[in-house]
Parts: sequence; structure tokens; C-alpha cells
Amino acid sequence: MIERRLLRDLISALDRSPAVALVGPRQVGKTTLALEVGETRPSIYLDLESDADRAKLAEPELYLAEHQDKLVILDEVHRKPDLFQNLRGLIDRGRRAGRRSGQFLLLGSASIDLLKQSGESLAGRIAYLELGPFDLLEVGEAELDKLWLRGGFPDSFFAEGDGGSIRWRQDFIRTYLERDIPQFGFRIPAETLRRFWTMLAHSQGGLLNAAQLARGLGMDGKTVASYLDLLVDLLLVRRLAPWHNNVGKRLVKSPKVYVRDSGLLHALLGLGDREAILGHPVAGLSWEGFVIETLHAASWPGMEHHFYRTAAGAEIDLVLGFPGGRRWAVEIKRSLDPKPGKGFHSARADLEPERSYVVYPGQERFPLGDGIEAISLAGLAQRVATLAPSL
Repeated sequence: MIERRLLRDLISALDRSPAVALVGPRQVGKTTLALEVGETRPSIYLDLESDADRAKLAEPELYLAEHQDKLVILDEVHRKPDLFQNLRGLIDRGRRAGRRSGQFLLLGSASIDLLKQSGESLAGRIAYLELGPFDLLEVGEAELDKLWLRGGFPDSFFAEGDGGSIRWRQDFIRTYLERDIPQFGFRIPAETLRRFWTMLAHSQGGLLNAAQLARGLGMDGKTVASYLDLLVDLLLVRRLAPWHNNVGKRLVKSPKVYVRDSGLLHALLGLGDREAILGHPVAGLSWEGFVIETLHAASWPGMEHHFYRTAAGAEIDLVLGFPGGRRWAVEIKRSLDPKPGKGFHSARADLEPERSYVVYPGQERFPLGDGIEAISLAGLAQRVATLAPSL
């Protein structure tokens, strides 16, 4: 059992808000975390994928009013979107009775419908948290290679052997495409979406080229954009936005695109073990995406994440932006002899970051000259996490 770092934040959010939405992809452990929170206080759990539990909510206000003294945990709440209007009335009634926090915990497998519905009906009454797969600060630095290879979905990470792990991931991908996505109301052929997702895996960390993707799929650019929006909303793909502030240079304006979980990336490409990954051209960009996701997981509200690239070739893989205009420059290397390139030095001259790091797979931290430090991924993630203000 790995303790999730989000547990403290989730309890804190419930203590100050009447409703909390916990979103994240399927199978990352939302239900387990919610039940762990439920053990700390009187609570009731309803799984809205269960016919029996949905039947209990045929008259939601009557049923939920009977449990107004408990934390009500509603799993897969997107399956009953009309429930949000009822929750609004129940929350307001609870507030008038003096219960201003900890009434509802809503779990959803994606941000799309959940955020849309709750944003319309529960404005000012709900807080949002995102739970991702395991991250490096949760599993420990000793498990870095395993986490990179298998990804952070618990059943993949804990599987018996690499073969069992990749089979779980392949089944997960098929189930997501064939069963889960249609439940959200999207009528997209599973095979078409698989081809699109696999194309994104082959271009991991590349600039988004919608026209090229459209040609490869034989469809128009608007359809490709809608497919990408879907995978981003399902929290399976990340669009990393370019740095956009005016620095007097011609900046790249297209986002970079990454399959968020490295294990799913490797499964989409059919890479089942470490040797297969290291022998594939995607290895460096897989590591880059893994680093970016790790630092995202370690970050806190108010931080910004961008990449920086000019038409002349100056580039920073990741720019971490802090409140107050402070920023760190991060170069990502899959080498034990990390040396920043010329483009990194040029980009630093443009942005003048407060700190500059080269993240590499080793464990030592040492200076590289010109104010640049080599640092382990765990070391930098820990630095970012410990800078978080008190919540």
C-alpha cells in the first residue's frame, strides 16, 4: 500500500468546502483514496456504475437528506449528471443548518462532464483536486526505472513481472477505447481513436502538427482537434504550452504533446521491457515526458509549466513559473554525462531564470558551470514540492 501524497490535501479541502470533486483517469486509485478518507469520519459510499446504488438515487433529495450528517461519496458521478442540481439544494440546506464543509466527495474518471456540470450548478460550493497515477515521490527513488517502464497505474506498477504489467496496460487501453469513452457520450470508432493515440505516442514530445495527423487518419483538422481535446480531457494526454511572454524573439507557438503515463506510452508502442525501450527512438522523449509529469505531480497551485523555443533554435525543455515572476529552467537528459546544449545557454540568456537545472537519471548533484546544476529527478521534484505554501 503506497500512501498517496494527495490524501492530506483532500482532507483539507473537505474541511473547508461543502463539496470536493476528485478527478483522474480510471484505475489510478480514486475510490481507494476516497474510502480511506471515509474511514476518518461518518460516511456513505455509492457507486453510480452499480444499478443498485443508482436505484437508491431515484429520489435523490429524499435519500441524501437521510444521510445529511455523513460525508456522501459518489463514485463515477458523471453517470448521473442530473444529480448536480439536487446537490446544490442539499448543500445550501446544509449550510443554513450550520454544516459548511465536508458534505459531498464526487469522483469522476475525467474532467469533461464532471467539471462542466459542477461548474454550472455548484459554483462557489466545490473544490477540485486531480489524482494521477503513482509519482516518484510516492514510490521512492529506488523504484525510478520500474515506474518509468511500467507507469504509475497501481495494477500495472504492482503486476507480477513485466509481461503481466504490459498485458494489464494493453487491456486497459482496449477497455478505455471500447467501453469507457462511449459512456461519456462520444461515438468514435475505437480503432480510429487507437490509431490516433498511437500516432501521438510515436510523436511523443513533438510539436503538435494537426494537419499531418489529419492526413495520416484521413480526416479533417477539426476532427483531429476534437480527438486531441478528448484525450486531454480524459487526463491521458498533456498539451505543454509554449512560453508566450514577449522576449523580442520569434517564438514557437504550437504546443508539445505527450502521452502522460510512460507505461501507457510504452504499451501503445509495444515496448514491454527496459531493453526494448532503450533500443527504441522514443526512449529519450519518453524520459522527457516522464520528467515533466513527475514535476507536474510535485507542483502546487499557482505554478505554471511551459517549454521555450525560438525559431533560431534556443530551447528550454521545461520552464517552471512561480508566483511573482520567478522561473526555473530545466533541461532534460537521458544520459549519465549531462551537458546542456548551446540552445539551452541561448534560451537562458533570453529568460534569465532564477535557477537552471539539468535533470538526469543519476543520483548525484553537482555544478556544471555558469550557474547550472545537474540534479536527479527525485531531487528536483522534492525541491519543487517543499516550496509549496501551506494549504
